[in-house]
Amino acid sequence: MKALVLKKNAVLEYVDIPEPKKPGEGFYRIRVAAAGICGSDIHRGFESGAYHYPLVMGHEFSGTVEEAPSGARFGVGRKVVVFPVLWCGKCAACQTGDYAQCDSYDYFGSRRDGGFAEIVWVPEPNLFAVPDDVDILHAAMTEPCAVALHGIRKLRLKGGETAVVYGGGPIGNMAAQWLSILGCGTVIVVEIDDNKARIAERFGFVTVNPEKEDPLAAVREATNGEGAAFAVEACGLPVTYRQALGSVGRFGEVLFLGNPEEDLILPPEEIFTVLRREIIIHGTWNSKPVPRGQDDWTTVLRYMDKKLLMAPLISHTPPLSQGPEIFDRIVGKKERIGKVIFKIQGA
Repeated sequence: MKALVLKKNAVLEYVDIPEPKKPGEGFYRIRVAAAGICGSDIHRGFESGAYHYPLVMGHEFSGTVEEAPSGARFGVGRKVVVFPVLWCGKCAACQTGDYAQCDSYDYFGSRRDGGFAEIVWVPEPNLFAVPDDVDILHAAMTEPCAVALHGIRKLRLKGGETAVVYGGGPIGNMAAQWLSILGCGTVIVVEIDDNKARIAERFGFVTVNPEKEDPLAAVREATNGEGAAFAVEACGLPVTYRQALGSVGRFGEVLFLGNPEEDLILPPEEIFTVLRREIIIHGTWNSKPVPRGQDDWTTVLRYMDKKLLMAPLISHTPPLSQGPEIFDRIVGKKERIGKVIFKIQGA
C-alpha cells in the first residue's frame, strides 16, 4: 500500500510499504479516506523527534470499513472516524473512562502507525459512525473539533456571556464556534493573520488584530470595562497566555488550549490579578469518547456540517503523494497554510 513515511533525520517519503497485518480479534480493516495535518505532526516529525522510525504519522482521519469482525457494530462500507488513543483498560484513569489520561496508552500516528496511509486496523471501541449527511472529508476534522469541545465543556457557560479566543487558526476557530453554539452572546477572536481574521468574521465573530490595537483594551471596551467571562488561549505563546489571563473579569475562567512553545513567566502583579479576581484556570488535553451519545466525538458529528462548519477552515486538499512537498512548505514557513486534509481514497 502507499503511505507517507517519516524516516530518520526528518526525511518524509511517499512510498510503498507492506500492508499492516490484522492485530487480533475485534479489529476492523479501515480504508482511509481523508487525513489532516496537525501541529503536533510538525513538532513530532521535524522538531522533537519521533518515538520510532520509520513512522506513518496522522491521527486525524476518516475512512470506510472494508472488513469487520463477526457480530460487528459497524458493517462493511460504513463511514467512520477514529479516536486515536488506544488505552490499557486497567489503570485508574481507564476505570473512569478518561482514556486520554491512561498510564500506558498507545496512539495512532505517533506511537504506532497512523492515518497517512491507505489501510489502518482499528479496534471497535475507537470507531464512531459518520452520519450520512456529513462530508467524509470534513469528518477527518472530528478529532481536533472534539479536542476543542472537550476544553470548552470545562467552562461554566450559562448563556449570553462574552468570550475571547486568542488565535484564529483551526483549533481557535473551532473553540470559538463551540462558544457560540453553546450560548455565548459575543465571541471575540484575537488574530494577527488577515486571512484567518476574515474567516472568523464570516462566522460572525468580532476580530481584533493585536498589531493594530491592544486586545485587552478592546475586550474591556466590548464589556463596559468588566472583562470577558471566558478567555481561551489557542496559540501557545507566552504573550497570549498572559493576555488571556488579563482579559477576564471577576470570577472569570481561562482555558489553556494551545501547546506551549516557550517558558511562561508571570510578574507578581499579574499573579495578584488572578488571585484578586478569583480567576479559574483550566488545563485540557485531548478528548473523551465516553459515555457514548454524550461524548465529545458523537457531539461533534451531530453538529458537523450543520452548525459546526469545517469547509472555511480547509485551505488545501492535496493527494497524499504531495505530502513531502506540503510538509516542506509548512515546516519551511514558505507560505501561510490553513488546514490541510489529504484526500486518500474516495474523499
